[in-house]
Amino acid sequence: MLSLIREHGRFFLAVILAGLVLRLFFFGYFPQITDDSRIYVNLATTWLQHGIYGQTPGGLPGQPIMPTDARLPGYPAFLVAIFWLFGAGNYKAVLLAQIVFDLATCFFVADLARRMISDGAAQIAFLLAALCPFLANYAAAELTETLEIFFTALALDGAVAALKRMNAGKSARTLSAATGAAIAACILLRPDGGILLAAILLYLAFYAFVRRHDHAGLARISLIAVALFALSPLVPWTIRNFRTLHRFQPLAPRYASDANELVARGFNRWVKTWIVDYVSVEEIYWSVSGDPIDSSKLPSRAFDSPAQRDATLSAIAAYNESNDMTPEVDARFANLAAERIRAHPLRDYLVLPWLRIADMWLRPRTEILPPDPRWWEFNDDRKHSAVAVGFGLLNLAYVVAAGLALIRKRSRIHYVGLLVGFVLLRSAFLGTLENPEPRYTLECYPAIVVLASSTLAGGRPFRTKQP
Repeated sequence: MLSLIREHGRFFLAVILAGLVLRLFFFGYFPQITDDSRIYVNLATTWLQHGIYGQTPGGLPGQPIMPTDARLPGYPAFLVAIFWLFGAGNYKAVLLAQIVFDLATCFFVADLARRMISDGAAQIAFLLAALCPFLANYAAAELTETLEIFFTALALDGAVAALKRMNAGKSARTLSAATGAAIAACILLRPDGGILLAAILLYLAFYAFVRRHDHAGLARISLIAVALFALSPLVPWTIRNFRTLHRFQPLAPRYASDANELVARGFNRWVKTWIVDYVSVEEIYWSVSGDPIDSSKLPSRAFDSPAQRDATLSAIAAYNESNDMTPEVDARFANLAAERIRAHPLRDYLVLPWLRIADMWLRPRTEILPPDPRWWEFNDDRKHSAVAVGFGLLNLAYVVAAGLALIRKRSRIHYVGLLVGFVLLRSAFLGTLENPEPRYTLECYPAIVVLASSTLAGGRPFRTKQP
């Protein structure tokens, strides 16, 4: 990659400067500090100032510190490092550091394209990553996405580099260990980072045990190295949770909840029987607990009969009395969910998950920008409506270009199973969630960009021989 950068220095310099300007635009005009951001800041500040991985109620100083395992320590550790260097609560320093990581991601995506396709595709991938507004947008949001994408690109690049060494009959233990370490960072940032581990291990297992390969033994060693380095960092976290909180928790709870916190499982299960779009996440799902549910925002698919509609509105009215999801009200939603699933199991286990996946992949990625989430109604400011349509078309262009790479000359595509396997595994997992947020597919964008670069590079097939 370094030789390619030296050879085309002006191109890489111009593109990286353009990418920097794009990210500074979002940093200047659309910085995002969300409720999740404040939780992470609370964890980091408490950890930095008191040496305890915990939270203070409401994030208020002077309150008792409650140890927690609700969030994995990866992103709080990143915030601790920034706050230690630049001062506690320095949001600007955090976002600027994320911009640096996001720009570094472009180089790893380009290197991945270089290894899999060609030098020309590497330049295209670099351009697509650097000028991608979806990645740039989240670099200016104090959330885990930017770092997660960075380590995902690093892990995929390391895995392909290891595979190429194995194909040449050389040991890839060091590269495999580095790949495992990058996956460990993904997992410590978000528990769903384990999907990347599963994708890479499955691909290595195919090389080691299924495909007749001259260097299957090297693949087995790499598989062990990746798993060992990916999972080892979870050991101290698991021990800490067992000693401090007296429960076995190697990752984080499914709903990022503390042990004494009520999880509205009945409500969540009911939501999954009808939700397919992000707008319902904002209007309904995020209301619980604390805000009233506006039943007029429910789509017609939330009811199967007039009697069920009455029962649903009654349960919502009971919740709205206190804006608190009590066990009794949650049980009412659980009964509604059970009734709907029993009547239409295929809809709930097959159709709705596919629709949620499609919504996460295809809707405009403007969820942390001003455009109305109901963009298709076109009752927003004209400028915001234009942004929503433009972002939607651009996202569609990335996805279609990536898909075309799989259609053209499929038999000659090398290592593409690793990228496609990761995208499919992650998409399948996302379909099981009751909150279809488009940001959850951004971790797949390194793979999408590389596949798209193959199409835009003129349809040249992926390399099947060692360079």
